[in-house]
Amino acid sequence: MPDLIVHPAERPLLGSVPVPADRSIAHRALLLAGLATGRSRIGGGAPGGDLRPTVGALRALGVRVDEPSPGELVVEGAGLSGLRAPDGPIDCGGSAATMRLLAGILVAQRFPARLVGDASLSRRPMERVARPLRLRGGRIEGQLDPRAVGEITAPLDVGPLPEPHVLSSIEHELPAPCEEVKSALLLSGLFADGPTFVREPIVSRDHTERLLTALDVPISSVGAMVCLDALRFSGALPAFDLDVPGDLSAAAFLVAAAQIVPGSRVTARRVGLNPTRAGLLEVLRDMDGAVAVEVRGDALGEPTGDLHVAPSAGAGLRAGRAGGELAARAIDDLPVLLALGARARGVTEVFDAGELRAQETDRLAAMASVLGAFGLRCEERADGLLVEGRPDGPLDAADVDSFGDDRIAMAAAVLGLAARGPTRVRDAGCIATSFPLFVGTLRALGARIEVDSARAA
Repeated sequence: MPDLIVHPAERPLLGSVPVPADRSIAHRALLLAGLATGRSRIGGGAPGGDLRPTVGALRALGVRVDEPSPGELVVEGAGLSGLRAPDGPIDCGGSAATMRLLAGILVAQRFPARLVGDASLSRRPMERVARPLRLRGGRIEGQLDPRAVGEITAPLDVGPLPEPHVLSSIEHELPAPCEEVKSALLLSGLFADGPTFVREPIVSRDHTERLLTALDVPISSVGAMVCLDALRFSGALPAFDLDVPGDLSAAAFLVAAAQIVPGSRVTARRVGLNPTRAGLLEVLRDMDGAVAVEVRGDALGEPTGDLHVAPSAGAGLRAGRAGGELAARAIDDLPVLLALGARARGVTEVFDAGELRAQETDRLAAMASVLGAFGLRCEERADGLLVEGRPDGPLDAADVDSFGDDRIAMAAAVLGLAARGPTRVRDAGCIATSFPLFVGTLRALGARIEVDSARAA
């Protein structure tokens, strides 16, 4: 995999750029299009590479998916009862979203299916989604995880659904917020003979609920409780047309780069502004960040708009804190928040974020390593990380590992813009998972970044 060589920014970043389509929304839209009746179109620009496993899974289940133009997919829905048994294992690649959401659909089928993934995905915990699906009558088994008692990992063997071939109603309380588990339960609720109630300690992102509501599925939310009432569901999903909003978590790295390079003026266009995803924007406001939000539209219940970063009239960033509900609404953005904290006055703290230890890598340990390589003082805790900012003067030039994680690699690249010399980010090909045009976009804004493929060759 190639390395990135990031040079210190010599001038402000300037420009207006798009970001890739939001993967969280695109995964769900694709799966619902596959279960719909009729032809759906999903556009909005090419999302990250981990959407391909969802496309492949649908095709393996007999759903026709065409790509008439780059960034546009047309899905011929099979209907709720039209999926067919796959010829072999369904490869979910490195996408936990594909595996967990698909489990919620396959658990209701009359045929068995095996879900496999790459080495990274095969280490991710899956009992959290398997257990509630079993409680409503489904069959789902995995490999016992020797690292944790009672935990399972992929491969997952799902189905077939035993007689009477219908899932039961369920009322389930999640021990921790996890939108993929919530979504898997709601998707399985489309096949149930009664309501699906899911309660969380903190409201997690609600893309599934918004899409289902837009498709006239009877779903309601009160606080952290969501209910899908299968008794009022017509039993069919309509086809739809959706231009997927840009990924706020991808835009976050552009916002961070513009914040830490003095004098920058950057706009990220048509970004999804779902409030259950916008925790980072709230933290940035508290940090005196110079980010303006311009709401411009709506896409099947998802608010969209532009993010504008302009030079701050104040004294720069001050330290921020993210924990509790705020951390849950910024869970994917906490690595870049820590990168911002590296250039803020005071100590920036992330807590209530133990979930980061079970991502593509242990993101807390990885960010501690990256921040330390740039000469920053940080303190790693069981559920979080503290970093003491260095707002004045450049950071140390660093040679850092991506740990095979796209968000760690991009956070390191952003920090490299504020270093005293070139920074090497090793094995940065993982960035294509979520932001394939990351390097090109930063270059378009004026950053100097080289791609070194010599080691990979």
